[in-house]
Amino acid sequence: MKSNFHIYRVFMVCLISALSFAANEIKAFTVPVFETVLSKDSVANDSITSKIEKDSIITSDISNKIEELEAPVDTASLSLKSDSALNASNIPSKRWIPDSKKSLWMAMVLPGAGQIYNRKYWKLPIIYGGFVGCAYALTWNTKMYNDYSQAYQDIMSDNPNNDSYKDFLPPYVDIESNLEYYQETFKNAKDIYRRQRDLSIFAFIGVYLLSVIDAYVDAELSDFDISKDLSLKLEPTLFNDVFRNRPQGIGLQCNIKF
Repeated sequence: MKSNFHIYRVFMVCLISALSFAANEIKAFTVPVFETVLSKDSVANDSITSKIEKDSIITSDISNKIEELEAPVDTASLSLKSDSALNASNIPSKRWIPDSKKSLWMAMVLPGAGQIYNRKYWKLPIIYGGFVGCAYALTWNTKMYNDYSQAYQDIMSDNPNNDSYKDFLPPYVDIESNLEYYQETFKNAKDIYRRQRDLSIFAFIGVYLLSVIDAYVDAELSDFDISKDLSLKLEPTLFNDVFRNRPQGIGLQCNIKF
């Protein structure tokens, strides 16, 4: 009887030990799993919270945009701004008008300076081309006048050493047999080249005066009214007889509008 009780006691101790060991194992397994689940739930809750906050921010931005679109547009201010911009683009830039007196004095001091002041640069080649042409003509005619003048003096002298006139004639020409004719020829050539030399000087002065006049007139006409209100019209017309009240003839009339 004692042996059975002893066996029962040992069995109960072993059972209690096994149950306690099983309880400890279950506890050791379930606690970290529970903590993992809790941590996952907390992360999920945080992500849900952040997403809700982002959605709220987006919703507030959308509502602000809708309010801006639904706000009344100030058409008057927009029209004023557009009109001001249009007027600013249509305002012509101030045209530069030269001073005629200043242009005149500059052209007198230096030929072509008046045209540069008036900003008419295309006239410079014409003016300086005229000066170059006149200078060449003056130089050429002066040289020829001096040569023929010396030849005329030599042919008119009695000194046989003065024979520069022979350079203008072929060597086979007999000058002595027709001396008066060649004397007259050299005299006429000398006079022609002297006249052309003088004309070259006048042409040089004329180009200078034209450059001065052009600079002054161009500056004066810079502010001349050339609008469409100015017009000149030529057209045929009938001339009526005042006494007979009938056409007398056909003519041309000029209409000036200003």
